[in-house]
Order: sequence, then C-alpha cells, then structure tokens
Amino acid sequence: MLTRPWAVLLLFAVTLSARGQLRLPAVPLPTVPLQTLPLQSAQQTLDQVDAQTRDRLSNARHLQINLLIRANRRVVEADPDGEPIVRGEILALSPSDAALSHALSAGFLVAREQPLSSAELRVIVLTAPAGMSTKRALRNLREFDPDGLYDYNHIYTHAGGAAEVLGSLEDPATAPISAAGRGPSERPRIRVGLLDTGVDSSHPVFHDSTVHTWGCANKPNPSPHGTAVASLLLTRASAELYAADVYCGLPTGGAVDAIIGALAWMMSEHVPVINVSLVGPKNAMLEQTVAALIVRGYVIVAAVGNDGPTAPPLYPAAYARVVGVTGVDVNQRVLLEALRGPQVMFAAAGAGIKAADVAHAYADVRGTSFAAPTVAGLLAELMTTPDRATADAAVDTLAKRAIDLGPPGKDFTYGFGLVGTDAH
Repeated sequence: MLTRPWAVLLLFAVTLSARGQLRLPAVPLPTVPLQTLPLQSAQQTLDQVDAQTRDRLSNARHLQINLLIRANRRVVEADPDGEPIVRGEILALSPSDAALSHALSAGFLVAREQPLSSAELRVIVLTAPAGMSTKRALRNLREFDPDGLYDYNHIYTHAGGAAEVLGSLEDPATAPISAAGRGPSERPRIRVGLLDTGVDSSHPVFHDSTVHTWGCANKPNPSPHGTAVASLLLTRASAELYAADVYCGLPTGGAVDAIIGALAWMMSEHVPVINVSLVGPKNAMLEQTVAALIVRGYVIVAAVGNDGPTAPPLYPAAYARVVGVTGVDVNQRVLLEALRGPQVMFAAAGAGIKAADVAHAYADVRGTSFAAPTVAGLLAELMTTPDRATADAAVDTLAKRAIDLGPPGKDFTYGFGLVGTDAH
C-alpha cells in the first residue's frame, strides 16, 4: 500500500528539464499481488483494491496538474473544474464577423488562428482584455454570442510515462520485440500519425521508417514519451510516420489550439490513422475538430487514461467514435490505474513492455499511453487513405480478431478485447 509520505516525496521529486518542460517521475503503483490471484472477472479483481488506493490513482494526474500550475502561474491556471488552461486565452470556433467584431471592440485581441481548410472550420485564439479574468472573458463571449462556440484553451497531459532506462544500442536484448517471425523486409509499411511530444527520429528503431515532423518551428525537441509511443507504433511495421510535437518543451504545451493545428496538418497530409496518447477534459473546440475528421474517414485512436477505474471519462478517448484503448499487464489483466467505461474499445499491452527512449536507449514503460499505439498500428495496416466505410470495416475486423477477456461481447473494462498479442 502507498503511505502518506508518497505524496510528499513526489512533490519534491519533480524537476524541470533543461528544455523547460515539467517532468515527473513515474508514479508508484499500489502493491497488489495480481500474479497470485486466480483467474477472475475484472470487477472481482478491482474489489480487492481499497477505495483509498483508487483515490490515490485518481489523484496522480491532478497532482501533476497542480505542480504544473504552481510552477507556471503567469501562463497557466485552472478552470472551474481544476483542469489546466492557458491563462487569458479563449478559443472561438468559426465565429461570425459580427461576433468577432464585437470581441475586438470589447478589447479582445486575436492571438493566433488555426484553420482546418479541409473541414471548412477555423479556430481563433482570443486573448482577454487586460484586467479581465479568463473565466469572465469566456462568460462575456458566450453571453454576447449564445449561438457561437467558445471554450478555454485547455492543456492536455500524457497518459503514461517511461520508467528507468534499461540499456543502450549495444545491448540488443533490451530492444522492443518486433513482429513475430518477420524480418524487416517482410514487415508491412503503414501511414500513421502521432500527436504527442517530440520524437528522437535518429533512434535505430526508426531506421526503416520515414519520419515527417510538425511543430516547434521545425526545431527538433525529442522527448522520452513521444519517442516511446512512436516506437510502439512500429513493433510490427515500418512506417511513413507523421509526428506532431504539440508540447515543444513549453509550460503551455499540449494546449488545444496546438492539438487542432496538428490534426489540421494530418488532414492536409491525408494520414488515415492518428494516435493520441494524451488526456484531458471535454473541450468544445477539440470535440468539433475530432468529429470533423471522423466523418471524413479518419480514425482517431486514443488512450483512455490512468486516473483510476472509477474516474470520470477523459478526452479525446471518450468522444463519439474515437477508438479508446486500455492497457493490460503481462497476465492480461487490466491495469489498475486504467479508466473504465463505454469509451473502451480495445485492450493492448500497457505494462511489461520496452520502448525506445532518447539517446538511443530503451526503457520500461507503463500506462494506457503505450497500449494505444499497438491498436493504431494494427488499424493503419488495414487503411491506406481516409475513408469512412474503410474505417468502419477496419475497426470491425480488429474487433473480430480480439481476444475477449471480460464478459461475452464488448464490456467497459476490455472493450472488444485484447489485440496485438503476437507483438510482445
């Protein structure tokens, strides 16, 4: 069991990297002897985890959020629900000329604009007048234009983290396991997108792939999380990988307008399957953008998050028709920290796996972040271009291949079941 000093130690263990990005150590998980338990339903397993432990799992992301806000108060604050937002910024979705003119006359300024030309949408980032709170700014815009769509510029966080580095290129035993029985020349080549932190494209795991990048003014900013997730997309395939860095080492990294910009880029490149291992609250701008991609035949694969089994849903995984992915351990039991709910569509390995790290190393990883890319890679094998009918057929095909681990049929813990078992 975790003790009270755990939270204190975690608070003091936070460090700011040289790139200015807030980084946290892996959150220790409760000691539960899952390996000694007989095979039983997920609910019975969860019953053995007391409420206090589940609360600690749920609080881990919120602790990370609190630390982010405390370290960056000038640019980051909390919305009324405690979720992180960019201070003083409001997003407007395709506002009318009259609404935008009113906002400018009231002292708002246009900071940035993210056009989604393929979807005939545009997201405008407005900065609040001096002295006006972000909460008041949002209320004023909504009151003047009740038919318009306005929201905070929420900041999304990772859905998992890399553990200790296990080895370097000189130790091949630490490398991720490739597709069973297939050499590099036999592996399929896929087109797949990654929306995350930066990728160390010089890592040997990307030798047979082409990595296209977006964000950070085209300045490389490799990160352990993005590199790990990218490498897991390629456990059974080489790729034309479209990797968008929406963080760039900034305190406001992971903001909705950056995520929308990355999705717009992938639309312009016609990338059929996009992996998103980020989580956050429901946001009107992101919801509309995701819906616009899905109706045009794109598949969005997202980690369901690690806030605990009783936590409320996290997004984008919980948006309609997004492919939400949970993680399982080496015994094919759902991760204790993984969310449950109707948003869970598939399960994949989320613990007991190794992934690429920066500096040509490898690391143990854990979390739903690292389960999602297995599903995205499998779906990308079934799609070459965005198409609604093909997307539906790909998801249906994967569902038929899944190993049903819970009650018969789709359930809230494992979805349709476990996929990708031959890759690890």
